[in-house]
Amino acid sequence: MTETIIVALISGAVAIISGLVSGIISGKLTNYRIEQLEKKVDKHNGLVERMIIVEQSTKSAHHRIDGVEAAK
Repeated sequence: MTETIIVALISGAVAIISGLVSGIISGKLTNYRIEQLEKKVDKHNGLVERMIIVEQSTKSAHHRIDGVEAAK
C-alpha cells in the first residue's frame, strides 16, 4: 500500500513539474513572438510616417509646378 502512495506522489510531482516547465517555456516563446511583432509594427509605423512626409512633399511640388505652368 505504501508503494502505491509513493508512486502516486512521484507521478503527481512529475506532472506538476512538467506543467510548470512547459508553461514557462511557452510563456517565453509567446513573449519572444510578441516582441518580434512589435518590431514589425514599429517598422510599419516608421514607413507610414515617412510616406506622410513624401505625400506632403509631393503636394508642395505639384503646387510649385502648377505655379510655374500658370506663369507661362
